[in-house]
Amino acid sequence: MATIEWLLKAGVQAANLPRTTWSLEVRLNFYAWGRLMIERYTRPEMGRIWTVENKYRKWLQVELAVCEALSEDGHIPPQDLQEIKEKANFNEARIAEIEKETQHDVIAFLTNVAEYVGPASRHIHEGLTSSDVLDTSLALLLVEASDLLVEDLNALIAVLKKSAYRWKDTVMIGRSHGIHAEPITLGLKFALWYTEMQRHLDRLQHARETVRVGMISGSVGTYANIDPIIEEKVCAILGLAPAPVSNQIIQRDRHAEYFTTLALIGCSIEKIALEIRHLQRTEVREAEEFFAAGQKGSSSMPHKRNPIASENLAGLARVLRGNALAAMENVPLWHERDISHSSVERIIAPDSTILLDYMLVRLTRVLDRLVVYPDNMQRNLELTGGLLFSQQAMLALTKKGLTREDAYRLIQRNAMEVWQEGGQLKERLTRDPEITKHLPQEEIEAVFDIGYHLKHVDTIFKKVFATE
Repeated sequence: MATIEWLLKAGVQAANLPRTTWSLEVRLNFYAWGRLMIERYTRPEMGRIWTVENKYRKWLQVELAVCEALSEDGHIPPQDLQEIKEKANFNEARIAEIEKETQHDVIAFLTNVAEYVGPASRHIHEGLTSSDVLDTSLALLLVEASDLLVEDLNALIAVLKKSAYRWKDTVMIGRSHGIHAEPITLGLKFALWYTEMQRHLDRLQHARETVRVGMISGSVGTYANIDPIIEEKVCAILGLAPAPVSNQIIQRDRHAEYFTTLALIGCSIEKIALEIRHLQRTEVREAEEFFAAGQKGSSSMPHKRNPIASENLAGLARVLRGNALAAMENVPLWHERDISHSSVERIIAPDSTILLDYMLVRLTRVLDRLVVYPDNMQRNLELTGGLLFSQQAMLALTKKGLTREDAYRLIQRNAMEVWQEGGQLKERLTRDPEITKHLPQEEIEAVFDIGYHLKHVDTIFKKVFATE
């Protein structure tokens, strides 16, 4: 216990979190998996899913479902089933003690359960191999984690929609290659992110179904010591789909798809976070993360207001991508199975779901409290002296009969002078005789109408939110 207490103290100090963040029971459970560095990014709702207690609870759930199905099939006497259901339990410390000798976690678990059940335990794990329990219970854990992630995604999507409408008509400069392009609105950015997260919601729900698969097929998937009907009954009890075929394991392309989906969602989170970081730069300052009273941005520079949440999210996305690659490496295994995937999954399954849960919730909070500066957006729109209207000017000339190449040359010549010498594009166009011989003053004035660029914003919103 002294060692556990030391781990607990060290973990909390390393994460710089108050002890009250988690209950003692949950933290001890969590540290039993040696998860010292990730508590900083673990919300209790997701952390509870990956406790050792919940892992063993899922193992027991699978074993009891098998016993239930075997009893229905006449293989376990009703009185023995009743005794199993009433007495089956486990003790984490006792399992750890047994595992020191057996060097096998499932055998240690079964031995401990048998200590609770007594003679009727002879029916437990009958005809099964360890992976029947491990893979089926992993499916249960991933489904449980997925349901929480779906909730997180829906909450983020709701904020994106709200923000899209809030800023629908807030005009700002659009940028390509980091350089001023043409006007957009901030609401269009949010609408774009909204549709991307909707696609991710579809992907996540599909990935959830891909891993929502159980197997009770024996040592190499041939059902040699258990009837295939038992697998169907067990999966029905657990709310899983039976694998159409397996060897010793459920095939890892399913899990690779799942963790790749989590990584893809992380990529989009980073994409949004990167945009916020750019918009918060001092030279831009069109939007920034909320900065609370008493918050500090730098230990040495009292003036700093840094986009720390967005930078944090960008960094965590890299972990998700790395874990997705590890999941892909788990697909090729020797023959009917080797154990090389197991150690990887002990890390990436909790880490990826925990991190994405944290990232979704944090991004939702950042966007919901985003501070926007429309005046700075207007300032930046005017920064280049009207160069953002260059395409309108070029098209106005082509409508007068000039070739695109000639129109481009005339407008670019004036635009480059504005870049290099300053001034306003409109004034230069009105002083250029090659322009004015085609465009009278009133038509040049019309070129510089910002509403021209925004006339289809409502149409875009109708397309994006048509099903709402």
